[in-house]
Amino acid sequence: MNITVFGSTGGVGREIVGQALAAGHRVTAVVRDPDRLPEALDRGALHDVVRLDDTPAVRAAVAGRDAVLSGLGSRGRKANGVAERLTERIVSAMEAEGSRRLLAVSAMPAGPKAEGDPLFDRLSRRAVAAVLADVYADLTRMEAVLAASATDWTAVRPPRLTEGPRTGVYRQVVDGTPRSSRTISRADVAHAMLAMIDDPATVKQGVGIAY
Repeated sequence: MNITVFGSTGGVGREIVGQALAAGHRVTAVVRDPDRLPEALDRGALHDVVRLDDTPAVRAAVAGRDAVLSGLGSRGRKANGVAERLTERIVSAMEAEGSRRLLAVSAMPAGPKAEGDPLFDRLSRRAVAAVLADVYADLTRMEAVLAASATDWTAVRPPRLTEGPRTGVYRQVVDGTPRSSRTISRADVAHAMLAMIDDPATVKQGVGIAY
């Protein structure tokens, strides 16, 4: 496949790029700072590297792609609308070029609550949500941007992210949240996103994923 990855220097974005290249896909990386690309990444294997602030290059980067994947988001507790603002830029470029398939990392609190969650899980999530309220509000607005777009979007909603390995074994609920969701590795989020590209059940849906 011919894919473009936004946020290629972030935790999930790096995993998407690495796994996509290993699977033989043609990958264009869109980044805020090309110097932040991991040294371990074979830049020669990439089709192209594009700066996020180069609007004509971004449009060219999404044109004719089989899918666009975004790992963009806040790097701290204060989001300052970064996910919403940058996703608007992606959507605008895709709509201008007639590109359709878009998958973006969101977070579990942006989706529906799981049915029958134990009290401990509910209280833990409430505590985390209070600390990261600005980040989750930004992601909720980002999902509204996706829903209002002309793209075939999917919002991928993980719980707490870890640096664990890719296992390929996790629970996935379309338009819902897995019960007792606590963690998932960034590597498995990337694995799930790549697998969802061709899954019609996930189009125009939020998808909860967790171990």
